Amino acid sequence: MPFTKREEILEWVRRVIISGSTDYRRYQAAAIKQRDAIRFPGVTYGGGALSPRAQSLAGSTSHNTETFEDPDLLSGVVDAPPRLAMEMADLIRFKTSTLTAIGFQRNGVWGEETASQKVEHLGLMSSPAGVVKGRGVPLSQLTFGLLIFPGVWDWYLQWREQRRGFYTKWEEDMLMVAMALSRADVGWIRQHPELLKHVRPIDGLIAPEEIEFASRDWHGACDAFHRHAANRSKEIQRVMRVHRDPFEPIMVILEADSPLAEYRKITDEILKRMPDENRYPRPAAEAVRSFLLLRLGLHLGLRQKNLRQLRLCPRGHFPTSERRLEDMKCGELRWSDRENGWEVLIPSVAFKNSASSFFGQKPFRLILPDLLDLYKYLEAYIDRHRGVLLGPAKDPGTLFVKTVKTTSLDAAYDSTKFYEAWRTVIQRYGIYNPYTRPRSHQGVTAARTA
Repeated sequence: MPFTKREEILEWVRRVIISGSTDYRRYQAAAIKQRDAIRFPGVTYGGGALSPRAQSLAGSTSHNTETFEDPDLLSGVVDAPPRLAMEMADLIRFKTSTLTAIGFQRNGVWGEETASQKVEHLGLMSSPAGVVKGRGVPLSQLTFGLLIFPGVWDWYLQWREQRRGFYTKWEEDMLMVAMALSRADVGWIRQHPELLKHVRPIDGLIAPEEIEFASRDWHGACDAFHRHAANRSKEIQRVMRVHRDPFEPIMVILEADSPLAEYRKITDEILKRMPDENRYPRPAAEAVRSFLLLRLGLHLGLRQKNLRQLRLCPRGHFPTSERRLEDMKCGELRWSDRENGWEVLIPSVAFKNSASSFFGQKPFRLILPDLLDLYKYLEAYIDRHRGVLLGPAKDPGTLFVKTVKTTSLDAAYDSTKFYEAWRTVIQRYGIYNPYTRPRSHQGVTAARTA
């Protein structure tokens, strides 16, 4: 092809497939480089440690806080000061423990995923001065006691709007968190008036008179803030915008006569381009993993959390008991001699909507159909390909594992890396390419999937 045509194609690939083509995607790509974070390495939930993602409080628009290998990004990451870390640990313990501590009340319990999300969302309020144009409150002054002062929240809401250009449901959700923390009788901040001892005046945000009023009437100050947050929530609802259509990437599929058959075309493309296992074992293993990701997603219809945490019991091994799976809140793929097929068993408590009448307090159980060589590739993955991906790393026990490299610390997927793996599969095999000749896969998904 002429040089200009080749440049045109490369520019299209960079813009549509690699970087993404929407204005908001470009905003995200720029904002992710402006990372600042407070890390909580010692925070635990219930009886176990929070995921790395939850242990870091990201102060940029990026949600990927698993690792900070880039020195430029690492420079913006600091460990939480001891007092703030203890406050966070107490909040997590309050919202995740099986039994509420004597003398306290609560409304609802957080699971691991919810705890991870709330820790991350609260961390987005930690913003230094500089390139992200944050308020720059010193670390030594950060305390959860700041969160009952309207000026702090008004500044935060306006900061988010100025960075993005408009309000979204994100700001409304944050206000809901604030209201829950300050709610009468059951709010965690409401039940910890000692947090006020560490609050200092902040010019333009918190006046000395406000602190004095809160010290005289803590519950009155919490009530006043609760009303303020409720009013702000209504105002945000009136003007917030949907910054993207969540169905746009898959609209081509949804509008097809048979959406499942349309999506399955992507798995057909994976098989057509399957590398030679003998010559390229790792690329072949990654291709089979990609194939199974989509095929199992189509058959099971699970949320990414349930698919990501699905454990593996190899054929011939004794399956994990249902009680143990309930304790771990995850499912398992195992061989069923009775049904002569691969069975997926997931206890109802592992699902976000576990109280739904769909489950009736019974586990989700499905025998995978041996259609279109599913068993062939599943068993090849279990017997050979999965081991290639793991390499010398410790086996996390999950069906899907990351490709372990020299810099890898853990072979298990977290939510961010799992999303990236799925997105990479779509980028590689499922995006319509106007520069190639018509093929069966063209039109499978819109270019804006990236």
